[in-house]
Amino acid sequence: MTTSGISRGTLTIMGRALLGTTALASAALAAPLAAQDAAPAEAQATEEPGIVVTALRRSESLQDTPAAVTAFDTKAIENAGIQRPADFIALTPNVNLVQTQNAGNSFVIIRGITQNRNSEPSVAVIVDGVQQVNPAQFNQDLFDIAQIEVLKGPQGGLYGRNAIGGAIIITTKAPTDEFAGNVTAGVDNGFGYFVRGGISGPIAENVKFRVAGSWYDTDGFIPNTFLGRDADPVQDFSLRGNLVVEATDRLTLDLRGSVNQLRTQGFYYNIVGDVNTIAPVRVNNAGINNRDIYNVALKVEYKGDNAVLTSVSSYDTLSEIVTGDAFNFLPIRESLLFQFFGFDINQSQYLNVKAFSQEVRLASPEGSDSKFNWMVGGYLIDTTRYISTGNLIDTGNGVTPVFRTPSTNPLNPQLTFLADGQNNFAWAMFANAGYEFSDQLRIDGSLRYDRDKRQQTTLTPQAFLPVVPGVPTAQSGEVRKVTFDDWQPKVTLTWEPSTDLTIYGGYSRGFRSGGFNQTGVGAEARRNNIVGVGDIFGAETADTFEVGAKAQLGAVRLAGAAYTTLSRNSYFFVFLADSSTQNLGNVPKTRINGFELEATARVAPHFDINAAIGVTDSEIKAFADPSVIGNEAPQISRYTLNLGAQYAGPISDNLDGLLRIDYRRIGKTWWEPFNTTVRQPVDLIDARAGVTLANGVSITAFAQNLFDETYNAEFSPGGFVFRAKPRRYGFEVGYKF
Repeated sequence: MTTSGISRGTLTIMGRALLGTTALASAALAAPLAAQDAAPAEAQATEEPGIVVTALRRSESLQDTPAAVTAFDTKAIENAGIQRPADFIALTPNVNLVQTQNAGNSFVIIRGITQNRNSEPSVAVIVDGVQQVNPAQFNQDLFDIAQIEVLKGPQGGLYGRNAIGGAIIITTKAPTDEFAGNVTAGVDNGFGYFVRGGISGPIAENVKFRVAGSWYDTDGFIPNTFLGRDADPVQDFSLRGNLVVEATDRLTLDLRGSVNQLRTQGFYYNIVGDVNTIAPVRVNNAGINNRDIYNVALKVEYKGDNAVLTSVSSYDTLSEIVTGDAFNFLPIRESLLFQFFGFDINQSQYLNVKAFSQEVRLASPEGSDSKFNWMVGGYLIDTTRYISTGNLIDTGNGVTPVFRTPSTNPLNPQLTFLADGQNNFAWAMFANAGYEFSDQLRIDGSLRYDRDKRQQTTLTPQAFLPVVPGVPTAQSGEVRKVTFDDWQPKVTLTWEPSTDLTIYGGYSRGFRSGGFNQTGVGAEARRNNIVGVGDIFGAETADTFEVGAKAQLGAVRLAGAAYTTLSRNSYFFVFLADSSTQNLGNVPKTRINGFELEATARVAPHFDINAAIGVTDSEIKAFADPSVIGNEAPQISRYTLNLGAQYAGPISDNLDGLLRIDYRRIGKTWWEPFNTTVRQPVDLIDARAGVTLANGVSITAFAQNLFDETYNAEFSPGGFVFRAKPRRYGFEVGYKF
C-alpha cells in the first residue's frame, strides 16, 4: 500500500503496534549498541559532535534528551536556508504551519493540537529565554539565528504558558568578545530583494552588544487578475538589539529590544465548494494588512553557590489593521450580494494588544555533580486587548480603515460593526525536579498551576449590536468575566543502557486558556444554525502518554516516538459573514494517536541523507451535533513525510560547495469538524546550491516549491480558501567578517 493510501484503521494499528513494541525494539538494540561502545576510537573518528539542546531546561546532547526534539544548529539553518518559521516547520515531522490571510495568523499544528484565529497558540515560543506573549508575533523573519529546537508533546511544566502541543526554542546569535558580523543580500522572482545581517562586539570591559536586522521587498507572487497586479506584495522590516552586561562574575544583565513592521495586502480569498479547487484572485479592493510589533525585555541572572536566580521581564505591543473585499470576494457587479440586494460590501478589522509579563525562577546550578536537579518559579502576564471588525458598503471607492469607531465616510458607509475590549490577568507557579538513580536510570517530573482571569467589555455602539428574536440582546458597556485554571503535571522515566541508546516514556498534561468571541456572535451563530459557537469558548486540556527511543548506530542516528492524546475542548474556526467576525468553537472530546520516526545517516564524507515520517490519526469523540462524532478533527493532516540529501564540504582547496534537496509530502488534511471537504496530499520540493570562497564570501541559488505545486493553504467553513505561495526562486550573496 502506498503512503497516500494509508487508511485510518491501518494507521491506528500501526500506532498501537509501535506503542507496544518500542520498548522491545529498543531493548533488542541495547546489546549491539553496548558492544559498539567498545569499538576503537578510530572507527568513530569521522562522527561530528552532536547538537546540544535545552529541552529539559538543562544542556545535554540531543541523543541523551528524553523527548521528541527536532533541532537545527547554525550550520543546519544556513544550509537549509531557514528564513521564516515555515522553513524549519517543513523539515519537522508531525508539525505543520497553516498559512492564512492575515500576516499575524499563521497557525502551528503539532501532533494534532491546533491553533486558530483569536486563540491562544498551540506551542510556547521562547526566544532567548523570553516567551512570546502573543501568537501574532510568531510569523516573522528569522535572521542571525544560532539554534532552533522544536519539542513535541505538552511542555507546560518546563516551558510555561500555552505549551499544550510543545515548545519552540529559538536562540539568536550572542554578542561576541571581538568585533564580527555577517550580511546577506539577494533577489527573487517576486520581483523582490532582501538584505539581512548582524554585527557584534565589545563596547567596554564586560559589556557586549549585537544588532541584527532584515528587510524584504517584493511585488508578490499571486496575480489579482481583476486589478492586473499581484495580490501579495510585501515590505517587511525587522530590527533587533541586544546588550549584555557582565556586572560581576555572578551577575549578568541581558537587555533586548526588537521591532517588526510589515506592509502587505489583505482579504484576497476565494469562495469555492472544495478545498482542492483553485480559482484566480479577483477582488476589486487591494486592501491593506499592516502590522507593527515592538518588544523590550530584560533578563537578570545571578549565580549563587547553590542556586541560580533568573528574572525575565517583557513588554510587548502589537497593532494590526486589515482591510479589503468581503464575501464573496468578487468585483462589485459579480458579487452575490449585488445580485440579490444591489450593493456589495468590503471590510475592516483592527487589533491592538499590549502585554507585560514577568517570570522569576530559582534553579540548581547547571553542570554540578549532584544527581538531583530542581527548579521552582512563578509567572504572571497582564494583557490589554482591543478588537473591532465590521463590514462597509462598497461603492468602488476603496476601503476605509476602521479602528475604534465606525466609519463616517459617505463613500464607504459602515454597515456592521462589533468592538470589544479585553483585560486578561494570568499567573502560574511551577516546579521541576530530576533525579539520577544511576548512570542508566533517571526520572524527571514537573508540575505547573495556571490561573487565567479574563474580562471583556462590549464597546459596540448599541445600534450595531445584532438583534435575534428569542435571544437576549447584548448591551453596550456590558462586562463579562470568566476564569480558567488547571494543573499541568509531567513525569518522564529515562533508561540509557548504553551511551548510544536512550529509551524514555511518560505522561504529561497540557493546558491553554479559553476566551471570548466578540459580543453578539453567539446569537448570530444561532440565527445561522451553527452549533458549537458561543460568545465564550472553553479552555483546552490534552492528556498524553508517550514512549520513545533514540539510537546511534555508527553513522546512522535513529529516533522514534509514539503517543496517544485525549484532547478536551480543542478549537474549530467559524467565520460569520453577517458581521465579518472570526470565531472559535469547541470540540468537546478528541482522541489523537500518532507516531514519528526519524533517521539521518552520513553515507560518505560531507554527504548526509535523512528521512522522517509523522502520523496523526484523530477522531472526534463528542460534539454538539451527533453526526460529527467519528469524524477527523479539524486542521489535522494525516501524515507528513520528509526525505532529504545534502553535500556540504570541500570541492577544491579554496572552495566549499553546497547541494541540498528536501522533499515533503503533507497527507490528507481535514479543515472543520463536519469534514465536508478534505485537501488531497501536497508534494513540495525545495533545493539549494552554492559555493563558499576562502575569503568568507558565499553565493547560493535557491528554489522553494521547485515544481510549482498549486494548492490552497487554508480552508474555512463557508468555502473560504487562501492560495498557497507558488514557486519562489532566486540567489543570494553572503559575507562573514
